[in-house]
Amino acid sequence: MKICHLTSVHPADDIRIFVKECRSLANAGHDVYLVAPNTENKIIDGVKVVGITSASGSRYKRMVDAAKSVYRAAIEIDAEVYHFHDPELMVIGLLLKRKGKKVIYDVHEDVPEQVLSKQWIPKPLRKNISVSVRRMEKFAAAKFDAVVTATPTITRRFKTYNANTVTVHNFPILQELIENSPRAGLKPRKDNSFLYIGGITELRGIKEMLLAIEFLNGRGDEGELVLAGKFAPPALEQEMKQKEGWPHVDHKGWLGRSEVKEVLSQSTAGLVLIRPEPRYMVSYPIKLFEYMAAGIPSIASNFPLWEDFVIGNQCGLCVDPLDPEAIADAMKWLMENPEEARQMGENGRKAVIEKYNWEKESQELIALYKRLAPAGDRSLIWSESDEGMDIKSRSIKTIGNRNNQTL
Repeated sequence: MKICHLTSVHPADDIRIFVKECRSLANAGHDVYLVAPNTENKIIDGVKVVGITSASGSRYKRMVDAAKSVYRAAIEIDAEVYHFHDPELMVIGLLLKRKGKKVIYDVHEDVPEQVLSKQWIPKPLRKNISVSVRRMEKFAAAKFDAVVTATPTITRRFKTYNANTVTVHNFPILQELIENSPRAGLKPRKDNSFLYIGGITELRGIKEMLLAIEFLNGRGDEGELVLAGKFAPPALEQEMKQKEGWPHVDHKGWLGRSEVKEVLSQSTAGLVLIRPEPRYMVSYPIKLFEYMAAGIPSIASNFPLWEDFVIGNQCGLCVDPLDPEAIADAMKWLMENPEEARQMGENGRKAVIEKYNWEKESQELIALYKRLAPAGDRSLIWSESDEGMDIKSRSIKTIGNRNNQTL
């Protein structure tokens, strides 16, 4: 089928949208387009990326203008199935349904719960906005052909709106971080390096992590906190740089996937110490599974669901994320027990190979699309005749090799 994924806020190389879903569908034989902001038109790994310009101005104006641009591009592409990834595109999804298209809503997070902790929304307005978003999702989801969610908790809510709701976990790609044999071809692991990957915010535990590394070094244990990501808001970085623990921090900034693999290979353990917000406590943190895939133990928040993953698979330690001394104690234990830490890493790696990997999850996504295909078109045979494409009157010529083409 001709499929078009839509996003107005995620980058064109988003891990869930492009790397996992779009590429898997293209590999399954579908003709896949991706409309995304602030990117050039190009073909990568068989996926035809169509860029839109994200307007400047207020947050509201950017959202409205981006949604309009996404809709115009979607109409020009004229796909059979549209799969959108942002709640602000629900209206676009409804408009596409009115044109007789099949539409899938991909729910990455529990948005009504997320609204309650959005710092940019005035606190007195958050509850009313949360209720409004929940009502809109209930109304719109019932009209879509399918809903894809990232966690079982979100699936349970959307099942009450639309029976054709499936969970597609955001687990790591098996071959991206896992070597054919443990530690194959990688640099020696450090004995005191604790890694955090992702957006760096207060809710995600930066203050507690920094205090923990300060406590660790204050006791005479030489530990290093490695941060791979960007601070939000930027002022938070300046605040953290004034803390006594900052000299023990290696802030690498945003890293590409190959760089992530390298820094994972050198770390003692991975940190995922999100504060106990309701929406986080039932989430499936991708960084936890990436640490497991890379064969390093984790120090994670002691949420019951996360303990199922970490303690249940004997692949790390769980602590109170609001207790920096407990975090420091966990760091010290892993430093003093290298053989047990190594075994935890191997246990996590084994669990990802057996259960928590994208290769298994992609089968659910591909099966969903097969069910949506017309009855006489379910063989999923791909024709390469559409290698050059026209969007309305624009003739677009492909240049370069198949794996990285420019339109």
